[in-house]
Amino acid sequence: MPNRRTFLQAMSSLPVIGGLFNSTAVAAVAKTAGRDYFKELGVRPFINAAGTYTALTASLMHPETMAAINYASKHFVTLNDLHDAVGKRIASLVHSEAAMVTSGAASALTLATAACLTGKDPERIKNLPNLAGMKSEVLIQKTHRVGYDHAIRNCGIKLIEIETAAELENAVNGKTAMMFFLNDSDPKGQIKAAQFVELAKKHNIPTLIDCAADVPPTENLWKFTKMGFDLVAFSGGKGLRGPQSSGLLLGRKDLIEAARMNASPNGDTIGRGMKVNKEELVGMMAALEVYLKRDEAAEWKEWERRAKLIIDSVTAVSKATKGEVYVPPVANHVPTVRIKWEKAALKLLADDVRKQMREGNPSIEITPGSSPAKAETQEFSVGVWQLQPGEAEIVAKRLREIFTAA
Repeated sequence: MPNRRTFLQAMSSLPVIGGLFNSTAVAAVAKTAGRDYFKELGVRPFINAAGTYTALTASLMHPETMAAINYASKHFVTLNDLHDAVGKRIASLVHSEAAMVTSGAASALTLATAACLTGKDPERIKNLPNLAGMKSEVLIQKTHRVGYDHAIRNCGIKLIEIETAAELENAVNGKTAMMFFLNDSDPKGQIKAAQFVELAKKHNIPTLIDCAADVPPTENLWKFTKMGFDLVAFSGGKGLRGPQSSGLLLGRKDLIEAARMNASPNGDTIGRGMKVNKEELVGMMAALEVYLKRDEAAEWKEWERRAKLIIDSVTAVSKATKGEVYVPPVANHVPTVRIKWEKAALKLLADDVRKQMREGNPSIEITPGSSPAKAETQEFSVGVWQLQPGEAEIVAKRLREIFTAA
């Protein structure tokens, strides 16, 4: 478009992007007062322009969450009493019959499966993953298979893959203990979420849905329990910005009670190693309270501002470079930047960009792009929602420098 070209020509004529950056924004990231543990250990922190990846330590906690954790760290309490009280508070916040804090979303999947297998039977709880005398199969759509379903297989079950509603109905038998749904794969599967629940209720089979990275939007915290899923799992350390070692399991009271019986601090259980202490319990509750009180519209507007800033910075260098904002349909449903170019027009590889960003000062991690349509196309993405104030300007400036040098 002419207006776009005029803007790019004007921007590319500037030595720097006038007005987009200021000296404060491009300054080095401020150090936290006190002991520099990472420096002592030789571990280099970075600006997170990727996203809430576990390998990149996901998100940063709010001050209110850290205050809650610090408070809990100074007191002893009976752990089961705190579990009860926090679960009750969280359930009221997300309009669920019951809730519990788990040691991550994967732990929630394991404990949910265990609950569906054992109920509240102490002998069955002790015997897991030995399923003698128990149901032993979990139905899953083939397109919903993912590495994280190992957390379900930990309980000793066999995953039965189906693709259509008819196949699902034929697969139901006396061994069927649960039906599992991966929310991120909803667009891929032939059986959509509402129909999946309907089929499960028809056969009186409990359902579990994995929504680990699926907030925002906020309403997902109650959408799926209202839809009829018996159990819903979320990560606590991604969009909710709770402790990275926390998760949420929401749903039916009897199944949450059974999941609790399969979990720490109870001994001789499959979840004994999945400990959640008082700090994670209170911290997760505080993080959820902060999340529900935030200005969602203002947050989204700020993410869009950051995305536009970065796109304008990079595309101003060369007409060969294209930038766009996209929002993943389910998981990580936030504005994200995608940068593309043809190798013939710009002698730069996406991996080179990642390497230069990582090795620069400060270090910056960006998101790998989706697979290019053809080998000649280079592509990478930038996540903006985990950036801290002033960091979008640093990311934009560094990318502009790399593309200018190319």
